[in-house]
Amino acid sequence: MTTTDNAPASTPPTPSAPPTDQIVQTHHTVTINSVAVNYTATTGIMILKEEVEKDGVRTGEQARAGIFFVAYTRDDVTDLSQRPITFAFNGGPGSSSVWLHLGLLGPHRVRMQKDGWPLPSPGQLIPNQYSLLDVSDVVFIDPVSTGYSRPVTGESAKQFHDFRKDIESVGDFIRLYVSRYGRWLSPKYLAGESYGTTRAAGLAGYLQERHGLYLNGLILISAVLHFQTLSFDHGNDLPYLLFLPSYTATAFYHQRLEPELQRDLTTTLRAAEAFALGEYALALLQGDQLDSATSEHIVTQLARYTGLSRDYIRWSRLRIRDDRFVKELLRDQQRTVGRLDSRFTGNDRDAVGETVEFDPSLSAIIGPYTAALNDYVRRQLGFSSDLPYEILTERVWPWSFTDHQNRYVDVAETLRRAMHRNPALRVHVASGYYDLATPYFATRYTLNHLALDPALRSQISESFYPAGHMMYIHEPSLAELKTVLADFVTAAER
Repeated sequence: MTTTDNAPASTPPTPSAPPTDQIVQTHHTVTINSVAVNYTATTGIMILKEEVEKDGVRTGEQARAGIFFVAYTRDDVTDLSQRPITFAFNGGPGSSSVWLHLGLLGPHRVRMQKDGWPLPSPGQLIPNQYSLLDVSDVVFIDPVSTGYSRPVTGESAKQFHDFRKDIESVGDFIRLYVSRYGRWLSPKYLAGESYGTTRAAGLAGYLQERHGLYLNGLILISAVLHFQTLSFDHGNDLPYLLFLPSYTATAFYHQRLEPELQRDLTTTLRAAEAFALGEYALALLQGDQLDSATSEHIVTQLARYTGLSRDYIRWSRLRIRDDRFVKELLRDQQRTVGRLDSRFTGNDRDAVGETVEFDPSLSAIIGPYTAALNDYVRRQLGFSSDLPYEILTERVWPWSFTDHQNRYVDVAETLRRAMHRNPALRVHVASGYYDLATPYFATRYTLNHLALDPALRSQISESFYPAGHMMYIHEPSLAELKTVLADFVTAAER
């Protein structure tokens, strides 16, 4: 090909500069337990890189993603080997860390009414007297595609929307942070919520096996470690048993049980649990061989413990799905109940539908938390970005579970192996009675089937709260949970 004298000369494209970290530090004070805690907030994006090899020869490093994080470190610490550090994240998949950040662990929290109901929009951010910062430094991590975390230019986001790659990328960030900020000798904890507990259990194994990084403890909030306990699939009767006590708690809260069962929640739940693992389990195991008299007895008992009508239970063949329960319980009032927190109620256009239009408990909190985070990061933490802060995004779907094809996702076994290899690893599990996303009884069932060495069973502790999935939006539960977690992360010091 030839060119004329007047044709502009072609110029090669200018290569883009390699991505670099963007870090901002600010200094603050918060009062916790009547003590002023001075701390440094480190906010920004850390670039994750992977080593590149060709024909077995290392050729360099390749940037893959920028991970957004906010770290809070106490200023008056002289010996970091004595100062715990907690890495925190939420779940989804597709959730940023905003909920644990501004609801439970961070030095500021979204103000809610005492019982957890939101204030009028746009809400309010206040100092968090229940923050964990008095006893542990805290690092909040947003996995790729959540918050401000993104793949670098030229990299696909889809590669990170994967069970294993998610664990690896978060684990590699933790390793990098620990190295750069000199925390290898600090007691190290993970705090995960919901799918974040799945990630945390996976990380306990990955960090040990890949980086030799042994953890001191896992904080699992509203846990799911074995997905069979939550999946209402044909042929899987387990969730029907394990959701029942949470249905009972919900019916108790909304005054739908008979007077005897409305006297004391704990007593009522123990009775529902015994029925679930006893008569109800045996009935479901019999399938179509269940005789009519026993079937009617189970119908009566289920109606007693759920507040649903006998006909509805009979027509459901004794099997009540969670998505139907939240629509059915208050149908006579044309109200639905929340999935994340069944204390909340909503109203659908179609009062005779099978399932709900929205989760009223999520709708109540997502607005205040979103407004608070976007304002807080810019004005108080000094970090600016024109990207949307992805609070809870569906852009991660479809999420890949390739490692678990044709079987349920199970990280309970990963947790067992991690605890056997690291007998000092402790686990605390916090559950809300009104959580219909990760019911407390399903979590307990999983913990009871870990097949742990009996000598390690005392390494697992549990606490329960009269609230939902984010039990900390309920201030009395928040106060109690703070005490429990502070004791947990400082136990190694005693």
